[in-house]
Amino acid sequence: MQFVIIGYGAVGETIVENFIDSKSKHQLLGVLVRPESALKVRERLLKPIRIFTSIEEVIKEKPELVVECAGQQAFHQYGLTLLHSGIDLTIIATGALADDKFRDALIQAGRKSGAKLYIPAGATAGLDGLGALKAGGLKKVTYTSTKPCIAWKGTPADFEFKLESVNQPTQIFHGNAREAALKYPQNANLAATIALAGIGFDKTCVTLMADPHARINIGRIEASGDFGQMKIEMRGEHLKDNPKTSAVTAFSLIHAINRRENSIVI
Repeated sequence: MQFVIIGYGAVGETIVENFIDSKSKHQLLGVLVRPESALKVRERLLKPIRIFTSIEEVIKEKPELVVECAGQQAFHQYGLTLLHSGIDLTIIATGALADDKFRDALIQAGRKSGAKLYIPAGATAGLDGLGALKAGGLKKVTYTSTKPCIAWKGTPADFEFKLESVNQPTQIFHGNAREAALKYPQNANLAATIALAGIGFDKTCVTLMADPHARINIGRIEASGDFGQMKIEMRGEHLKDNPKTSAVTAFSLIHAINRRENSIVI
């Protein structure tokens, strides 16, 4: 399978490092970045892979898959065009799907072209369990995300709570998944993923915590339904260059790419 990634931040760099020298049967064709970033990305790349600066260049190469790892803005910018072109898309910026009109447009584009939108688990686990509980009658889902204070820099919490002064675990947000995903687009994409797997954006309860003592990112899902209950917690190291994102997110994308060609799919 040939694929292209969008973005060359901490997640994109991890994917490139994993595939560029590996013996994988998948071929990374290149990286799509903004034109003004192309030179800087070329200087950072240690291997000679192609840099795309427009979505038209990507589509012309006819990859089987494009992997978004650049955030909600990039997903909004390129998602519909790729699906209309019949190219499958895997995303991590699932918070953009909290916009019902955008999500519906993506669904219609995929139906017309046959392209699929894939959502990996990201830095969580238990989505299969949520799906099973949903099939049997899911009633309640809560998601709690705890990250070090530095992970919330540059977000609304930075202005509302003066993060540098926080000296104990502090709740910076409590509401539904739609509000969390839209208010914290860099930190709460998992809230959207969990909502999509479970009972929806407006019924999924989300709490975001800033903890000055935390050294890792912690995500906890609690769910209950007619036929069972679930509690699961993922504790993951954040990416070296991006404390907002767990390293597990990057490896979840790598896993999603690899499993497309597996004979046995789990």
